[in-house]
Amino acid sequence: MSLPSMDKLAEVYIKIRTKKQEVTKELESQIETLDEQLKEIAGAMKEQLVAAGGSSLKTNHGTIYLTKKQRFYPMDWDAFNKWVVENNAVALLEKRIAQKNTEQWLEENPTNPPPGLQCEAELTVTVRKN
Repeated sequence: MSLPSMDKLAEVYIKIRTKKQEVTKELESQIETLDEQLKEIAGAMKEQLVAAGGSSLKTNHGTIYLTKKQRFYPMDWDAFNKWVVENNAVALLEKRIAQKNTEQWLEENPTNPPPGLQCEAELTVTVRKN
């Protein structure tokens, strides 16, 4: 039994990838419509709760309640970073690494890696349509 040629594998790969993109686009469109409907209904429920001066309401089908979500972001990153260092407020930052910046640092400073840094590398196959 012979293995399929690389040309045949590439052809099948591109067909499957194209079909996946089509299905994804269709589903994303349906999800977008459903999200818009949910947003509209949530808005109506929020209006009614606020108008009633309440924060929650129990119904036969579920409890509706208001929650407050906050997002914080600096308007001036340089000033924020300086403040974090001056106030030893590192806990205000999330524990993750800027991947591209770290890769660039390591390329430019191969003898000075950050301590405790671990790298996971994986080879992947990419197929470009001709």
